[in-house]
Amino acid sequence: MVSAQSLDRFITAHRLPDSFRTTATQYFEPLADWLRRKSEGGTPFLLGINGAQGTGKTTLAAYLALSLGEKGNRTVATLSIDDFYLTKAERRELATAVHPLLATRGVPGTHDLPMLRDCLARLRELGPGEQHRLPRFDKAVDDRADEASWPTISGPVDLVILEGWCVGSVAQPEAALDEPVNELEADRDADGQWRRYVNERLRTDYADVFAGLDALVFLQAPGFEAVLRWRIEQERKLAVTAGANTAGVMNETQVKAFIRYFERISLHNLEAVRSNADIVLELDEYHDCVASHYRE
Repeated sequence: MVSAQSLDRFITAHRLPDSFRTTATQYFEPLADWLRRKSEGGTPFLLGINGAQGTGKTTLAAYLALSLGEKGNRTVATLSIDDFYLTKAERRELATAVHPLLATRGVPGTHDLPMLRDCLARLRELGPGEQHRLPRFDKAVDDRADEASWPTISGPVDLVILEGWCVGSVAQPEAALDEPVNELEADRDADGQWRRYVNERLRTDYADVFAGLDALVFLQAPGFEAVLRWRIEQERKLAVTAGANTAGVMNETQVKAFIRYFERISLHNLEAVRSNADIVLELDEYHDCVASHYRE
């Protein structure tokens, strides 16, 4: 367990409720212990974390890095697949070439996978004293952050955590794409071109990247309506941290429209990723962890 002082600072920094202490003690610490054992070899261990928007993927990744660094003397690199989004200009080009909905960040096909592959490979090869910059995406302006602001990590790295709402997701059968799942698909993707492009990218390029994961954790939300509430809460936090630079911060109405881009894959994940994951952490309506399942 991390020290009481470190846990207090973590809760304050991440604006977490006091009930997080139970989640940390009963669920996150056992996972950290599991990872200590798994990361004892010489090759960096690559952990994926999947969960719908607002489930707490970033919080879990940050806590694991804290615990493993404080207790296990491990060097942990934490990455979000969100930080590998294509730039705004690149997404506009993609929208013109393929489908207008691809101008909006989020779905498979809107990430810079060559950059992600290069970063993962570099972290696994990083030697003593060598440093590498970790990309960052500024959601408040909907574009890649200036490289000068990217954090650096020094090697060697023991554990790499890659978190994201579609990390470890798998493609759907073609027949499942025939009918729209919401108003967005019905109104703006009536012929299914967008969702078929996204599904194909998930089946090919993304599957190749996710095949390199050594283990996958799935944060299971109780349902999609809870995901919507949590995503609204997440955006409110972003508004606080963004300060005056809030051009890309969404209000509640915009969040409700935005999250529909992710509904199809998020619903599919509730079954497909749960069955494939090495560890499943179940969440209740209040965002607290209530059960864990390990597949050894």
